[in-house]
Amino acid sequence: MNKSADMEPVEISKPDDVLSNRLDKLTKHFVSRFNYKPQFFTRVPGRVNLIGDHVDYCGYPVCPMAIEQDVLLAVGKSNSTGLHLTNVESDKYSDYDCDSLSDCGDVLKKTKDPRWYKYFICGVVGALEEITGDKSQGIDVAVWGNIPPASGLSSSSAVVSSAVLAMTHAFDCPMSKKDLALLSARAERHIGTQGGAMDQAIAFLANPGAAKLIEFNPLRTTDVRLPEDAVFVIANSMAEFNKAATAEFNTRVRECKSAAQMIAKEKLEKWDNVNTIGDLQKELGTSLSETLEMAKKILVDYPTLFKRIQHVLSEADRVLEFKSVCQSSKDGQLIRLGKLMNESHQSLRDLYECSHKSVDLLVETALECGALGARITGAGWGGCVVALTTKDKVESFVKDLKQKFIAINGAKADQVENAIFVTEPRAGAAIYETRM
Repeated sequence: MNKSADMEPVEISKPDDVLSNRLDKLTKHFVSRFNYKPQFFTRVPGRVNLIGDHVDYCGYPVCPMAIEQDVLLAVGKSNSTGLHLTNVESDKYSDYDCDSLSDCGDVLKKTKDPRWYKYFICGVVGALEEITGDKSQGIDVAVWGNIPPASGLSSSSAVVSSAVLAMTHAFDCPMSKKDLALLSARAERHIGTQGGAMDQAIAFLANPGAAKLIEFNPLRTTDVRLPEDAVFVIANSMAEFNKAATAEFNTRVRECKSAAQMIAKEKLEKWDNVNTIGDLQKELGTSLSETLEMAKKILVDYPTLFKRIQHVLSEADRVLEFKSVCQSSKDGQLIRLGKLMNESHQSLRDLYECSHKSVDLLVETALECGALGARITGAGWGGCVVALTTKDKVESFVKDLKQKFIAINGAKADQVENAIFVTEPRAGAAIYETRM
């Protein structure tokens, strides 16, 4: 029996010319720090979630796609027993050294500030929990990422996933893409955030040319072919938010769990195993709309909890409709997709209360420039907007949006070039062997 694509290992790939140039620069930095050449490279992409934010940890499907921006690693097995990290952007990200791989996780407990190398250490700790055999080998790693940090494009998860991939490959512990995604999701929780597995799943399971419908418990994915004329543009509000640095994200997770359990206590004899809204709906055997009506009655004295569950259930419905529209050949596909994106942003802003004034202004500006739909993407409280336009209008749309962005924010032209860009579905994680 042929294995499904999800159960295949990460491919050993050949880099194209653009990537080869970046790997050459990464190699030079590695050699300057460690005095020998790396043995292999890894690449893990960022992602943009087209629709379905804050529903993955509630047990509902999402629809992201991998983007061009990524995290690259150059990896070598060292003569030491420790972990030695260096970043190409050393002026922003300081090096990290630990004498023993098994002890490097201690830094996660000592300080609460989510420094960049802690995300890598999360991946190391998670991988060591799965790796069997001799773990005394040390590794040297040079890191280079071009995903805008704290922008909602999964830069942190890409670092964690990169570490998991590097560790399992270095220690000859082959795993399927699916298992790597699940392991990376578990590993990231060592930093303290209680997220789902969307970011890690798309990082490993993405296929070029398609978004993914990602379902959970168990994890399974389906390619979603986007309409041929659709073009997605990412715009960074410049308002940064690190979900591990505040309690906002985990508070929403707890609120959703509380809402589910309150309804479960009212309606089910055995409610102890209900931890998510998805669990609740499954145990009740109700539809999304029926579950929402039930929540409205039971949570009448808990308006905040009702707003949270209202967003989750309505967003879950929008994800399924988004996929259905993409699969349809009816006229008005893009208009319908844009409407769903607009409704999603309104829900995240008003019901989940995870938007930001800079993001809301950017959404409004994108719509004024002719976007068919625009919404916040990622955890929220800042970060990026994803906007839908068409092939024939994308050039003028991007130009107009950049001009208005400069006028509103006082940003410089070179900043805007990196803040607003067109994207398309890219491939998932890959390993590259060192060229001789």
